[in-house]
Amino acid sequence: MPAITVDDVLVLPRLPRQDPATTSFRPVRRLLTAPSGYEGEGFPVRRAFAGVPMSELDPFIHLDQMGEVDYAPGEPKGTAWHPHRGFETVTYMIDGIMDHQDSTGGGGTITNGDTQWMTAGSGLLHIEAPPEHLVTSGGLFHGLQLWVNLPRVAKMSPPRYQDIRGREAALVTTPDGGALVRVIAGEIGGHRGPGSTHTPITISHVTVQPGAEVDLPWRSDFNALVYVLGGKGTVGTGRRPVHTGQLAVYGSGEAIRFAAADRQDAHTAALDVYVMGGLPIREPVAHYGPFVMNTRAELIQAVEDYQAGRLGVVPAERMPHADR
Repeated sequence: MPAITVDDVLVLPRLPRQDPATTSFRPVRRLLTAPSGYEGEGFPVRRAFAGVPMSELDPFIHLDQMGEVDYAPGEPKGTAWHPHRGFETVTYMIDGIMDHQDSTGGGGTITNGDTQWMTAGSGLLHIEAPPEHLVTSGGLFHGLQLWVNLPRVAKMSPPRYQDIRGREAALVTTPDGGALVRVIAGEIGGHRGPGSTHTPITISHVTVQPGAEVDLPWRSDFNALVYVLGGKGTVGTGRRPVHTGQLAVYGSGEAIRFAAADRQDAHTAALDVYVMGGLPIREPVAHYGPFVMNTRAELIQAVEDYQAGRLGVVPAERMPHADR
């Protein structure tokens, strides 16, 4: 699980040490195991938010862990052309390569440690797929796609993109150097990531070495979610055991705690977690497939606009593999 790493974490800035006497650590409210399924043209995913009430996810909507899978030649898969309106997709590639193209003329490639932040806003069509050379050769594929809701005032804003290279993330470590914290968006302990957001949120990928414990300062008005990408460990001050594919939903407080087990398996040398939190929007959510609006009437309008071609058309110049 390479993403972006450093040879020596001890040269990085360090997060402040949390004082248990003055800091309110968040309890773990809920612990769930993500069910497995398939997305797009048939690539495997874990539905990380399945079973969590929307009130505890707000401002987030959906999270898929894509893979981890080692494809044989000819096996890599992506999605067909499809629409979005009313929210943002945040795609984080850990291993492998993903190409993107859309009906506005945008596009690009993300690979190890990169994030593509797409604000769908008023709507577009897009496609995500492995490049042709990866389809031919096969290879490792592993990533995440997070859906972030937009507030009512921004739902019909023009689409826009942020291509965040892995090297742009703020890299910090814990007081004892036991973890590498990659801040992709928002701020942790005074260290700010490059992602620009409509709603205040924080997103981070943290790698914790065996036996190490992490205490992250966390805004008290944010929710807090920790998803285990790989490895074994514990969450909360009660040290509830967790493993790959599980989501911990934390309660209120000023800091979150998680730790890596002393022993990991041969495939996962450390505990890797994706940490998310944000300021709840607290608006009605009407969600249907690739549309996230505030009312049923707005959903109906989104479907009608898509069917009428008002969300764009598939461009004549398409990615080489887009018509398979």
